[in-house]
Amino acid sequence: MINNSIVPGFMDEKDDSLLINLEAVESIPGCIIVNLCGYVDTYNTAFFTKQMDKILNAGYLKLVFNCNTVKYVSSTGISAFTSLHDEVKGKGGEMVLSQLQAKVKEVFQLLGFSDYFIFEETVEKAVAYFSGKPDVNAVFPKVVNCPVCSHKLKATKSGRFRCPGCKSIIAITDSGAVMMG
Repeated sequence: MINNSIVPGFMDEKDDSLLINLEAVESIPGCIIVNLCGYVDTYNTAFFTKQMDKILNAGYLKLVFNCNTVKYVSSTGISAFTSLHDEVKGKGGEMVLSQLQAKVKEVFQLLGFSDYFIFEETVEKAVAYFSGKPDVNAVFPKVVNCPVCSHKLKATKSGRFRCPGCKSIIAITDSGAVMMG
């Protein structure tokens, strides 16, 4: 149920180009769904950042972003998401982006952030990430070294990856083991 009053002062400011509504996840302490609608760009990143600070200050460190009605994210917007991600991780939390429209997800991919953020197809899967299902998520994200050139890579999930240093194919298992792919 949408309830912006769960975060003190959240309703004090508004921006017509970016609407933000909140839903607490009662079954997971510290988890909140952040429903975004509109644009995240140069003109509203200060607003976005202030609102996210209010969420973090209220003790929510497990953030699920519902982006199904986000029409556009600029490079400045991605920078705001990146800064938020680093802050959340630094406080022991995590964030998951869900339901991104194809053109919005493509911007993240083109700028090289497809392995930096955790993406889920639905809000339900994003919330399940925080409930510990599947158990594999406890291993990731993980920083690994390429077995060929020792280049550091950040893996958010198991799978096959190409090392940006030497272009070798690397496989990372569900348990986090690294091998040639």
